[in-house]
Parts: sequence; C-alpha cells; structure tokens
Amino acid sequence: MSENTDIGVSAGKIWHYLDKNGSSSVTKITTDTGLGKNDVQRGIGWLAKEGKLVCELKGRIEMLSLK
Repeated sequence: MSENTDIGVSAGKIWHYLDKNGSSSVTKITTDTGLGKNDVQRGIGWLAKEGKLVCELKGRIEMLSLK
C-alpha cells in the first residue's frame, strides 16, 4: 500500500472509533485503536482537512469528536 492509502485507512479507523464512542482524547484513540502515534496524528490531519473533526480543550486535554 502507498503512504496515502495507509493514512486513509488510519483516518477511517479513527472516524469509525469516534462514530461509535463519541468524544475521545488522542491518547484514548491511540490506545483503543491500536494505531501508532504517528498514524493517529496523520489520520487526524486527514479528517481535519476534510472538515470532519471538532477539537475542544477540556482542561489540558484535547478532545476530538465528529462534526
């Protein structure tokens, strides 16, 4: 697979995780999906570029959810 395909697959896993579980921290997403930190960051970037994510700070923790 190409790098773009890998990033797209990671983005899909993150999207499905957030769709099922709702708002979550990057740490929780990384732990629960089994994706590496870099793959999660790249997938988040992909979803953010497509306008599919909401990022909110709750205290010192950044929470991600779907739009």
